[in-house]
Amino acid sequence: MPDASSRLSLTRRGFAALAAAGLVAGWAGAACAQEKVVRIGYQKYGTLILLKNKGLLEDKLKPLGYSVRWSEFPAGPQLLEALNAGAIDFGNTGEAPPIFAQAAGAPLVYVGYEPAAPEGEAILVPKGSPLKSVADLKGKTVALNKGSNVHYLLVRALEKAGVAYADIKPAFLTPADARAAFERGSVDAWAIWDPFQAAAEKTIEARQLADGTGIVSNYQFYFTTQSFADRAPQVVDAVLAGVAEIGAWVKANPKAAAAEFSPLIGIPIPILEVALARQQYDVKPITPAVTAQQQEVADAFFKLGLIPKAIRISDAVRAPKS
Repeated sequence: MPDASSRLSLTRRGFAALAAAGLVAGWAGAACAQEKVVRIGYQKYGTLILLKNKGLLEDKLKPLGYSVRWSEFPAGPQLLEALNAGAIDFGNTGEAPPIFAQAAGAPLVYVGYEPAAPEGEAILVPKGSPLKSVADLKGKTVALNKGSNVHYLLVRALEKAGVAYADIKPAFLTPADARAAFERGSVDAWAIWDPFQAAAEKTIEARQLADGTGIVSNYQFYFTTQSFADRAPQVVDAVLAGVAEIGAWVKANPKAAAAEFSPLIGIPIPILEVALARQQYDVKPITPAVTAQQQEVADAFFKLGLIPKAIRISDAVRAPKS
């Protein structure tokens, strides 16, 4: 057993060790505090995956002291769930997902949009289907990703055809599961977006009942959270600048863009060329007219009981720079 002086020495060493550990922990905490990361959610198709693949954003953010962490999502609703949970800081989706997210209390902020691309989504039926028009969907089962852009396409297309939304049977499936159900005949129709739309049209000769032309705009929106927009507005601007740069490259080099997309998503180049031709790649600030159109989407979903409360889109739009 150690004597009193030894015990005192051990105690002092213990305190010194604890102090050192505390100091190390402090240094570690400071290092973590200094590490600045923007976490970006992306989907298998779109400008953000090309931005990731080319590594342009990392160079833009270095002078600001930020690095980038990328996370892939199967569709817009899942991406915005992650934004709501605080798992990502930035992402993009079509028209419908942010409506559901805002109604659920997500602190999202619209920071940009890409112009209308109504041909980039459609309601498809199998090659030999007897269905000839959207009106024929009454009583039929339609596969779609719940809360996605095609959810609104389906709502508006049915409305235009004089069919109540309650008169069809929605089957809420991810694109991969919906394609499988579509091919085996488990559903009568499929509401889907590019490039999955173009792939189905080419490989299994799926036929369009309607695309978005004359029905919906099919905007793509870019989002961050209110806290990130307040904390790092220069980073948001840098990401949008990267998106604009990639968009300009895609428009000028559609064949090269299709070739770059192909190994990333496993879809042949000719199909991607069709899909790319139906999109617009020119990110812009949110305008009052776009806000008003997005409000129409929100009001339609509330009227159908698809969201639990009425929302005001303007409350979630980034204020213009003064």
